[in-house]
Amino acid sequence: MERDDIIEYSLDGHHDEDSGVKIRKKIWFVTGLLTFITAIEVALGMFIKQDSSLWLFVKWGFIVMTLIKAAYIILVFMHLGDERKSFKYVILIPYIVFIIYLIFILLWEGMSVYDKSI
Repeated sequence: MERDDIIEYSLDGHHDEDSGVKIRKKIWFVTGLLTFITAIEVALGMFIKQDSSLWLFVKWGFIVMTLIKAAYIILVFMHLGDERKSFKYVILIPYIVFIIYLIFILLWEGMSVYDKSI
């Protein structure tokens, strides 16, 4: 006996080959971009030592690249990139403010470690 209350959504995917090619191209682009950014982060961590004069730039580079990867993952994998601009702002602005706040706290507490007056 076949149930009529179960909907099989996989049968409703009416994609032609052109849209499938476009979807696969987007998946490969996202994979390549995230792999490239991760490879840069790993290479910077491997070849630039912590006592180098460039280490401050490397740390800020890690923060920036990680935020770029996080934003891209949110836009692509959570499908936020397909939404209206106002909805994107409603979702992203609180996170951006929170991340800026965390960076501020990190830097403020980091400076107090070297403060000898405490």
